[in-house]
Amino acid sequence: MAAAPVRQRPGPGGSRAQLPPCYYEGYLEKRGPKEQAPTRLWTCLCGNALYFFNNAKDAHYAEKLDLNGFVSLKDDCSRDKNLEAARLILRMKDGETKITAPNLESRELWKGFLYSVTDLNVPSSLTLLPGQLQMLKEVVDKERSRRRSRTPTRAPPSPLSVPLVGEIPPCFRPVSRTEAEVLLERHPDCGNMLLRPGRDGCSLAVTTRQDLNGSVFRHYRVTQRDQGGYVIDVENPIPCATLHDVIDALVEKTAGTLQPFLLEEPYEENISEYTPGSIKSRSPFSPQPPPFAPSAYVSANDENGERILHTAPASPLPRAPALPPKQDRWSGVPLPRSPAPDRRILTSPVPASPTNPMRRLILSPSPLAQSLNEELKMKLEKRRASQE
Repeated sequence: MAAAPVRQRPGPGGSRAQLPPCYYEGYLEKRGPKEQAPTRLWTCLCGNALYFFNNAKDAHYAEKLDLNGFVSLKDDCSRDKNLEAARLILRMKDGETKITAPNLESRELWKGFLYSVTDLNVPSSLTLLPGQLQMLKEVVDKERSRRRSRTPTRAPPSPLSVPLVGEIPPCFRPVSRTEAEVLLERHPDCGNMLLRPGRDGCSLAVTTRQDLNGSVFRHYRVTQRDQGGYVIDVENPIPCATLHDVIDALVEKTAGTLQPFLLEEPYEENISEYTPGSIKSRSPFSPQPPPFAPSAYVSANDENGERILHTAPASPLPRAPALPPKQDRWSGVPLPRSPAPDRRILTSPVPASPTNPMRRLILSPSPLAQSLNEELKMKLEKRRASQE
């Protein structure tokens, strides 16, 4: 095989010694966006960049291709004069570069290494041997360590490192790529597209899910432009003024096939208090705890200190009987008399003791009430006589 993973060969004070660690190297034919003919160069994948040398012994590289602007990588099935050669198209933000590997096996390995350093993840869609996959896993670990050591003062990737204040779409979720896929698969009725933080902590990503004989996930990178706004890094980059425009553009480009993910969070129906130890750290995918009863309360056992949850009956308490409306003492119009209350109902809760004051109050009217009734009766009789 023409290319093989090797260790970095430091030069005697040359620029090769100052390069990041070399993960893979070999001869490739390269033709850039402004080049008319391909050039066969010794290519080294050092860190997150491709360095091109005129030959394998040169200490100074002739060209450099930074992979920070990586967009996509796909096979070029056009025929070459060399029947064993295998072509590859590397798309970057500023154009595409055509690469020709010596054979199909070498092309698959180059694709595996390029995906590993750009995505920091071992690709699962390539046809590689177990030993080669293990080699890619080691490259991912080394590249992660290199980036952490290069920026020791930088905060770890988190949603807070992305300036989203004032323009956060409702479909934004602070989850990883794997968690986003799980959310979309568990809640297909809530939408199939969500916005999340990127792996580097500085960019964003859109994760989508579609059903085609199973779940098919796609991830799109969204970067912030220096002059303001955002851009969706696809084959033809889509500029957007805000993150809301990013979501709207994807909905429009897919004719409504993609819809924002809006998950309705459950709310508590009753106000209650959790016992100590019942509130634990939960991921966004764990089920919600069952709600407490409306009249639940917690008591502690004085002997062993154990807390017990009690549930009171949910039926409402009986209300006291309403008092009859008061009559206007000075009104000349007689008020309708309400039917006499049932003496048995009123006196049933009162003990039968003759000395009970409540019983005397109910059974016999007061002297003041008697005098008022007599006075009212006399006035009514005088008025009837004057009218006749």
